[in-house]
Amino acid sequence: MFDDVSSSALRVAVAGLSARQSAIADNIANIETPGYQARKVQFEQALSGALASGESPSSVTPSVQRSLEPTRLNGSNVNLDEETLSHIDTTMRYQLALRAVDSKFGLLRDAIKGA
Repeated sequence: MFDDVSSSALRVAVAGLSARQSAIADNIANIETPGYQARKVQFEQALSGALASGESPSSVTPSVQRSLEPTRLNGSNVNLDEETLSHIDTTMRYQLALRAVDSKFGLLRDAIKGA
C-alpha cells in the first residue's frame, strides 16, 4: 500500500526538499565564513527520470553539489538573494508535497472507516 509509485515519489520529494532546506540554512548561516562554498541539493531530474523510465522512485537519492556562484572577496560564494528565493520556493514545494501526502493518508483513513 505504501510502496506504490505515488507514495514512493512523494517520500523522495519530501526527503529531497528537506535536504535542500537544510543546505539553504547552512548556506545562510555561513554567509560570512571565509572560503565557505554554498551547497545545492538536486533530485528533481533523477526523480522525473525514474518515473519516466518506469523505475522505482525509491531508488532516487538527493545529490549535494557545490554552487557555481562567483566567489566574493572572502572566498565565500553564498548569494543571499538566491538563497532567500530558493528557501521560499522550497518551502512552498515542501508544503505542497505534505498536502499530497496528507490527502493520500486521508483517502486511506476514509477507506478504513468505511466512509
